[in-house]
Amino acid sequence: MQAGGAFAGSADDAACNVKRPVPGFNRWQENWGVLANPCVPRKPLDSLKYLPLSSDPSWYLSLGANLRERFELNNTPLFGLGAAQPDSWLIQRAQVHADARFGEHVQAFVQLTDARPFGKDSVTPVDKNPLDLEQAFVAFVYGVGGGTFKARIGRQQMAFDLQRFVSVRDGPNVRQGFDALWADYETGKWRFIGYLTQPVQNRDAEVFDDVSNGHLKFSGLRVERANTGPGDLSAYWSRYQRDNARFLDAAGNERRDVFDARYAGKQAAFDWDVEAMLQTGSIGAASVDAWAFGALGGYTFAALPGTPRLGLQVDGASGDRHPGDGHLQTFNPLFPNGYYFTLAGYTGYTNLIHVKPSLTFKVTPKVTLLTALGFQWRDTTADAVYGQGMAAVPGTAGKGSRWTGMYAQLRADWAVSDNVALALEAVHFTVGDSLRALGARNADYVGVEAKFGW
Repeated sequence: MQAGGAFAGSADDAACNVKRPVPGFNRWQENWGVLANPCVPRKPLDSLKYLPLSSDPSWYLSLGANLRERFELNNTPLFGLGAAQPDSWLIQRAQVHADARFGEHVQAFVQLTDARPFGKDSVTPVDKNPLDLEQAFVAFVYGVGGGTFKARIGRQQMAFDLQRFVSVRDGPNVRQGFDALWADYETGKWRFIGYLTQPVQNRDAEVFDDVSNGHLKFSGLRVERANTGPGDLSAYWSRYQRDNARFLDAAGNERRDVFDARYAGKQAAFDWDVEAMLQTGSIGAASVDAWAFGALGGYTFAALPGTPRLGLQVDGASGDRHPGDGHLQTFNPLFPNGYYFTLAGYTGYTNLIHVKPSLTFKVTPKVTLLTALGFQWRDTTADAVYGQGMAAVPGTAGKGSRWTGMYAQLRADWAVSDNVALALEAVHFTVGDSLRALGARNADYVGVEAKFGW
């Protein structure tokens, strides 16, 4: 957490040594206390971005808002094998927040959200959440023993690494919240984290009806070490507890121990991000033994126009190889971000082998273009093909070959300004023969998005 403090600059300085913040992914991390310094450039409505609470410039209140509008078209949900029909719709997410800083050590943050779909035939819990409390927490920062202790108590969002398995879930319309106690201690290259959480259950019956999900808990310990060789290293253990879980080959109370390790970095023109997860435990009377991995790598040609980057992504997640043996190997992706593969969400991070070469380049300094091909197989044909949210594609378990299909992806991102961003994504998925034999069809997705932050 950042906090306001003393300012070295003044209106008479030849150069302003503080920088104006811009709206970020996590709004609570922004430090609008710099507006106490008169040398920082002013914009309209800055009187609401910095409202002094005392003569101390580090005591202030900051207000802000986000708006995201996205038009989506999906002509073949679940490859045409489910009940959902071809559809197009608009999803809207509006957020407002208040960030109060009481000196360098205490922060109170409140964020409201209103997420609604317009014209969508099949509305799911990640599509709709009328006016509700998205975040409300108190944060503390103190120097302890040569390091820094930080804590957050209340409703908040949390994410690890590339958000493969623990994420804010920003892709869909409704973000994932956690009623949680979070604490970490940072010293030198090390960071130690502990968390106790109950994920928020989003309900859309009326306003302010979201609650802690007492039947789902996620808690654990994490350690990070920066500058370990040319990269950063992290690992964590978590306990995932869900009551009344149902899988194709097991049902009952789910208790998984999650072990995860990741190494990411950059050296010269090369970059990489490698993560692996092991899951053990039980679901009802069945034991659990599941795994997953994700690897991204790339090479950037910095001297060429557009600084093109050639990338390769390889992912895998286990499926249940022997149904009926009392031993479940179906991987649970926990809290995935919903856009790690594509925004289309045709397949999820379960019973999967995925290979994706890509090319990314700058059309202009503010416009980025991504082109990619994805190739997908099942880990085992004994288990199903899965979509987002661990939705099993009907009729696929125990049938067909491992080959699921391939897709082409095109995405363009335009950072119009510090406050406005536009994006376009198109995906065409060609199903494999074994899915086609079940009646599956090729699928197309188009998404057009506009985001505003103040």
